[in-house]
Amino acid sequence: MAGLLENGLYKDVFHSDNLRAVQVPDSSGNLFATPWWYRGEFVLPAGAKNLHTLLRSNGIIASADIWLNGHRITESAGAYPVHELDVTQWVHAGANTLALEVHPADPRTALTTSWVDWNPTPPDNNMGPWRGVDIVRAGPVELRYPQVIASLSLPGLSHADLTVQVEAKNLDTVAHDATIAGTAAGVPLQQTIHLDPGQAQVVAFSPRSTPGLALDHPKIWWPAGMGGHPLYRLDLSATVDGAISDKAGTTFGIRSVSSSLTRQGYRQFYVNGKPVLIRGAGWAPDMFLRDDPARMEAEFSYVRNLGLNTIRSEGKLEDQRFYDLADRDGIMILAGWECCDKWESAARTGGAPWNADDEKVAGDSMASEARLLRNHPSVIGFLIGSDNAPPPAVAKMYVDTLHAADWRLPIVAAASDQATAETGPSGMKMAGPYAWIPPAYWYADKLGGAFGFDSEVSAGADIPRLEDLRRMLSPQEQEALWKYPELRQYHASAAWSPFAVLAPFDHALARRYGAPSSLADYVAKAQLDNYDNVRAQFEAFSAHMDAANPATGVIYWMLNNAWPSLHWHLYDYYLNPAGAYFGAKKANEPLHIQYAYDSNAVVLVNHTLDDAHGLQADIRVRDLDGSVRYEKHLQGIALAGNHTRRLATLPAIAGLSRTYFVELALSTSAGKPLSRNVYWLSTQADQLDWDRSNWYLTPLNRYADLTALQSLPAATSEVRASTRREGGEDVTTVTLSVPVASRTVALFQHISISDGAHGALALPVLWNDNDVTLWPGESMVLTARYAAQGIAAPVVEVDGWNVPARSVPAAMQETRH
Repeated sequence: MAGLLENGLYKDVFHSDNLRAVQVPDSSGNLFATPWWYRGEFVLPAGAKNLHTLLRSNGIIASADIWLNGHRITESAGAYPVHELDVTQWVHAGANTLALEVHPADPRTALTTSWVDWNPTPPDNNMGPWRGVDIVRAGPVELRYPQVIASLSLPGLSHADLTVQVEAKNLDTVAHDATIAGTAAGVPLQQTIHLDPGQAQVVAFSPRSTPGLALDHPKIWWPAGMGGHPLYRLDLSATVDGAISDKAGTTFGIRSVSSSLTRQGYRQFYVNGKPVLIRGAGWAPDMFLRDDPARMEAEFSYVRNLGLNTIRSEGKLEDQRFYDLADRDGIMILAGWECCDKWESAARTGGAPWNADDEKVAGDSMASEARLLRNHPSVIGFLIGSDNAPPPAVAKMYVDTLHAADWRLPIVAAASDQATAETGPSGMKMAGPYAWIPPAYWYADKLGGAFGFDSEVSAGADIPRLEDLRRMLSPQEQEALWKYPELRQYHASAAWSPFAVLAPFDHALARRYGAPSSLADYVAKAQLDNYDNVRAQFEAFSAHMDAANPATGVIYWMLNNAWPSLHWHLYDYYLNPAGAYFGAKKANEPLHIQYAYDSNAVVLVNHTLDDAHGLQADIRVRDLDGSVRYEKHLQGIALAGNHTRRLATLPAIAGLSRTYFVELALSTSAGKPLSRNVYWLSTQADQLDWDRSNWYLTPLNRYADLTALQSLPAATSEVRASTRREGGEDVTTVTLSVPVASRTVALFQHISISDGAHGALALPVLWNDNDVTLWPGESMVLTARYAAQGIAAPVVEVDGWNVPARSVPAAMQETRH
């Protein structure tokens, strides 16, 4: 499908339900029910002596017969196994032809990839060599699987012992002596070995053989927000008869990762001896598995900007570039196999058992992934099951295979509350919800509330901004979105899924904010709700990381989408940040002040390892008309790193308007702003009906009443903007001010940057804050970074809940040297 799209056979498959039209049968049945051929050529130079040519397949969905210069040389099966074959006898100088006859994929019958209810199933089931095929040349001795194992002293972190390993393989039919030499973290390495014909040997270096590998005061890799992410290099070569035969290398980091179970049985991760609250989200690659380095780079920039520290991969595991970016940025990776297809069929009641071929593909997959992941400091564990733990024999095979690969990280039975004999209890819960619930839900001590480790959870629908809805939905679908909640939306979820209907979200939106009067009104209310709910989810887990039943991890379901979707994302397919994005970003500030829905408390959270001193906080409760009904100033606040603190509890206030606001601000002793947070609340709280909960939602007996927000008069907002060039980026600074004479609060102002009024948006874009609320007399400076646009005057577009849309030029400042 990726190739057919690239060649223009199908147009706009992401718009409306155009994708359905792709499933067009030909004379032999479905277009993708027969094998497809992939063909490529490579040229080998003449005169090369003593070189072996190796063919490396890096994963094929579902399987392929591999042909080289007309010879069928092997079969390769499985999405993840890396297979390498010496093909020297089938190649020649000049042009060579490689052809793959790829067989149809079906995730119900083969260990490939599937999308469950994330999005429609790709018509081709992702068949093809998705991670590519490499042609490699080496001399008589090949180097494979370089690895560095770092043993870090705890708690002082002042010393690390490095063990370096690499496999050397003699490709010849005669014996060879080979000298393996290189450097690890700048430490020279050298060892000479003897290899019999065809022999493979693991060559190891340790502090015992190479004292320099005992490092004093090493540079330590930390997760995002806890420290730096320095990396070291390993570079090795094999020399045979005075000539370089092959090279191998990798980057690595020095850090310690472990996990244990809390007293309540939940998994707690530790990095470098420090407990870490996992704050992450679920990863989705492109629906057609298209490789786009620039997009992946942009998505990692969003993860950093969001303040997240973890990505969970449920199957559809990525290539080397993904983990390199995670290493660079300090983003921890929880990798694992996926649910609900052949990968878990043997574990499900009534599921199809695996045969010997399945077991081999699974074993090869685990070995290949272990070798890919084990050097990356970003990787902190592997989930050998998702919704279900593997059956005993499969679990043992996975664990044995990981141990054989010198895997030193936690191995987790499943993302759900299950166990295996080899791994013990998972320490994770998968209790829902996946559909709409109110912000207060997250503070409960039930189901998906903020305690323990929740491996996948959110309030479901995340509605993109209006410009993106118009790109992805037909006019009829747009109308149905706000008028007919019971209609299925093709861009919500798979047709069989309960999530294909947005009724829980739509009903809550109408009850809490008022029935939408148009698509634009629906989107505006959805942004308020998404911001509020996503913020509350992350805030609740942060607030409870010191609790008696502590929160140890939360994975928002999901980070991104494989295609334009109305569900489960922190940013949409078009990389356009909206309410959910900025709610998550607000909640995950390094130093953060927040309101707790369960106790009316004001809580301070420190996600860094540094102790904070001399802080001051301002707390205000405002009526709908903006009048301050309660105010408190606190100073001299201290908070230890990686901890929380309750600062105050809001009192009951008589005569408060049905809809009211809480405004919180945190600053340094010198008055420098650190965190600002605004809540819109109701004296009529949401009331959950816990007894009617199911696996994906908890219904309500009563909804909070926020409808009075509709009665806010139009606010006045003043906007000033300018742009400067910094290297390859444009940086736009926007000052938002609400004049003292304004009639009311300027609620939820959103800023975007475009190429001219209503032109193309500057995306991806990194804001320091957005979707902000200001009262008369308040102002705020916001900055955005984005790729240099090459235009004289970007335009800042501002709109808001009760703020008329306007456009302001952001003139380019003159660069001075």
